[in-house]
Amino acid sequence: MEPTIAPIPLEKSYRLINHGPTVLISVRHGDEQNVMAASWVCALDFSPPKLTAVLDKSTMTRKLVEQSGYFVVQVPTAAQLQMTYEVGTRSMTADHDKLKKCGVELFDIGHHNQPFVKGCAGWLLCKVIPEPHNQTAYDLFIGEIVGAWADTRAFSNGHWNLESSGPEWRSIHYIAGGHFYITGEAKEANTDLKD
Repeated sequence: MEPTIAPIPLEKSYRLINHGPTVLISVRHGDEQNVMAASWVCALDFSPPKLTAVLDKSTMTRKLVEQSGYFVVQVPTAAQLQMTYEVGTRSMTADHDKLKKCGVELFDIGHHNQPFVKGCAGWLLCKVIPEPHNQTAYDLFIGEIVGAWADTRAFSNGHWNLESSGPEWRSIHYIAGGHFYITGEAKEANTDLKD
């Protein structure tokens, strides 16, 4: 593990995805693993921390998540925009060399038997909370966040610090047809409210 990767308190883990970035979902079951891009991932609860993710029935990632009972949500950076687009466009079902062709590098954190994508700004290890009706009817999975880490060059002390890190660390937001936006400059609201 890189020396710049640090654990995040679980009660602050939702902050990694609260701003709605496009994410990567990775999973391993047995000898099979996959990574896909996803835009429909959302923080759900604080204690214990949970999130939701839409995983289409046709994807290999979905099949592996159902078998494994775990998955990892990670926040890719602007430097990973092309790789993110490619893992979201290519299918592991059609091409078993997908990860290699997309330039995905995986690593492990601790004793967790799930693949983590190298170079991301943050990682959330999730345990599936089985909700068969939601999964079948809506492709909606609920994951309890059981581990959280971030690269301190982008996120530290429970907060994003993108205005002081390089632009390559900013998160990406997929629109359509290969078009993305990159997280922009920070703006502050006046928090001293008066009646």
